[in-house]
Amino acid sequence: MTQSALIVGITGGIGGEAARALIANGWKVRALHRNPSEAARRMAELGAIEWRKGDALSSSDVVAAATGVDVVLHAANPPGYRNWKGLALPMLDSSIAAARAAGAHLVLPGTVYNFGPDAFPRLTESAPQRPLTRKGAIRVAMEQRLEDASRSGVKVLIVRAGDFFGPHASGNSWFAQGLVKPGRPFRAVTYPGRHDAGHAWAYLPDLAETMVRLLDRRAELQPFEVFHFAGHAFERGVALADAIRRAAGMPDAPVRRFPWLAIYALAPFSETFREMIEMRYLWTETVLLDNQKLVAFLGSEPHTPLDVALRDTLSGLDIALSEQAPSAVGRAAFRR
Repeated sequence: MTQSALIVGITGGIGGEAARALIANGWKVRALHRNPSEAARRMAELGAIEWRKGDALSSSDVVAAATGVDVVLHAANPPGYRNWKGLALPMLDSSIAAARAAGAHLVLPGTVYNFGPDAFPRLTESAPQRPLTRKGAIRVAMEQRLEDASRSGVKVLIVRAGDFFGPHASGNSWFAQGLVKPGRPFRAVTYPGRHDAGHAWAYLPDLAETMVRLLDRRAELQPFEVFHFAGHAFERGVALADAIRRAAGMPDAPVRRFPWLAIYALAPFSETFREMIEMRYLWTETVLLDNQKLVAFLGSEPHTPLDVALRDTLSGLDIALSEQAPSAVGRAAFRR
């Protein structure tokens, strides 16, 4: 039988990529949006989306949109780093109510925000969650709310991953906002972290495929299940900058420092900059994810070669590359 999923937050990076992966694997996809016609126009290449008008903050809207689906994917996030306290938990509550009413499996793409330095450098699913930041505390509260819901009949799957990149990743990502300049010829890479601190990156098509594979076997999952997605992990974070330069055909392009001093100077006037400063510790410490549990369950983690992933990402960001850039190989096919 055809399976169906409601995506809350489809216009974000992981929401849109999850839709692509679900459709490619034969699922029917429904999406909630405040302006469905505009969202459908922006995502016309997906084609087979059933759009529902509604607001993620409205429990009744999300419950109505989820009627009859097998899965609710909660991929909604406050824009930028703004007003997480006021929006993140209420939006999640709407999705919990919808999954409960529909008898659907609830999926949350998780982050590393809910961990503090005492859990570093390699995070396991059971690592202590003692964050030092407000956003981290909100992420802990979100996961606690999901675990509580699982005790009363809502089946929950959380897949935690590092920073996102990919051909359809939104501009609201560190890759697009911090490392490269979308829409311009490639000239340099800016790296925001300590060069020798390890960092984990999640190529969105691989992460989305991982979620679909887990959902295909959701009958085998515990009522509250958490997996870590390793993705492209760099023991020396700056190695990603080197890989970007090679993929762009300019291995000698400069690697510039991120303008943290300017961020600090402007922080009193920008909530986004204040939140960026609060999360800076993730760039000064090694933070990697241990995927042993995921590999034991699935047999392997979907993994597109780095050069292919970066070429697709740079192309998707409309970044003009050097004529010496390696020829695009195309996205790796997933074997099931």
